[in-house]
Amino acid sequence: MILSSKFIELLNLGSANVKVCPKILELLSFCVYLPPMTLLPHPDLDQITLPNVLASLGDETRLAIIGFLARHEDLGMTCNQFCGLASKTNLTYHVGKLREAGVVNVRAEGTRRRVSLRRDDLDSLFPGFFDTVINNALAMPVVANYDASISDDTADLPEF
Repeated sequence: MILSSKFIELLNLGSANVKVCPKILELLSFCVYLPPMTLLPHPDLDQITLPNVLASLGDETRLAIIGFLARHEDLGMTCNQFCGLASKTNLTYHVGKLREAGVVNVRAEGTRRRVSLRRDDLDSLFPGFFDTVINNALAMPVVANYDASISDDTADLPEF
């Protein structure tokens, strides 16, 4: 990757990371300073707390997301499969809250994000609790009335 000396100064990287070429500088370890945008922070098992989990489940949209994920627990779902629940911006917010609380795992798959439940982690921390949450989420009308087949077509996904 070729970068100007002005850009190197703005990054304040110093000369240890650059190789001088005629009239240009090549940044050798650029990826160290700008990590990929696909890595999302998830709490470790010891960082997941019951108050945070309960707070994240206190929203109807998030509970519906849990219900859909429970129906497709083996594969997870991509974010665009929840589009009938809310706007994309709103879904990003809700999935982020669930991720930050340790309820879901989000991983990048190209330009998509695959969301899956962290059921094993939650069952080990709070035995029996998450089963009750899932049963209630599956009983929600928006989840119960949705066709269980996985597809990218969300036109038939009912709204609240």
